Amino acid sequence: MYYPANFRDFLNNVTETMEREKDYLCELDRKLGDGDHGVTMSIGWQAIKAELAKQEAIETLDCSKLAILAGKTFLEAVGSSVGPLYATGFLRGAKAIKGKDVLSDADLTAFWLAFMSGVKERGQAEVGDKTMIDTLEPARIVLEDSFAASGNFEEAFRTAVSAAETGMISTIDLLSKRGRSSRLGDRSLGNQDPGATSAYLILTNFLVSLPESVLD
Repeated sequence: MYYPANFRDFLNNVTETMEREKDYLCELDRKLGDGDHGVTMSIGWQAIKAELAKQEAIETLDCSKLAILAGKTFLEAVGSSVGPLYATGFLRGAKAIKGKDVLSDADLTAFWLAFMSGVKERGQAEVGDKTMIDTLEPARIVLEDSFAASGNFEEAFRTAVSAAETGMISTIDLLSKRGRSSRLGDRSLGNQDPGATSAYLILTNFLVSLPESVLD
């Protein structure tokens, strides 16, 4: 089973990862955009960490309310286009698990399917556009299919993360079709998309932060 404390740990772990990988994400972005993606992600996730720390009644928040807090805080902190995308993901995910104190394998699957679908719908990008959707959409499809077959979230999510990694790496050989990087044309080839990379980092953090009760 998955508890609110586990979700809080996940959010804080992502914050630490984004801080650690900030320069790398900026380096990727300098080849395709403004060079600030790492800074943007750091600002958004640090804001979530700060909000969690100052919530006096944090112990009373279930996973759904924590997801709402994360989404709204990220949106307020980040002015770039990525803010509304992740905010939508968290809010859609929160709706899928509303009112549940403890999450089952089915609940965790519902959260992530809603999260990833929400990001895609809000961004209106497709696989092949060289965006975070090249990471998230393959993961969504594999998670849905794998969980339907096995009923085991950890197994299905692990497979989904593997698909996400393949999707992330695929962006190296793609032409940018969205945003500022689309102006680069052929010059966008050979460079991994920073948004696809940070999305992969979020998924891997959730996988490694799963409690023993889920992993068992």
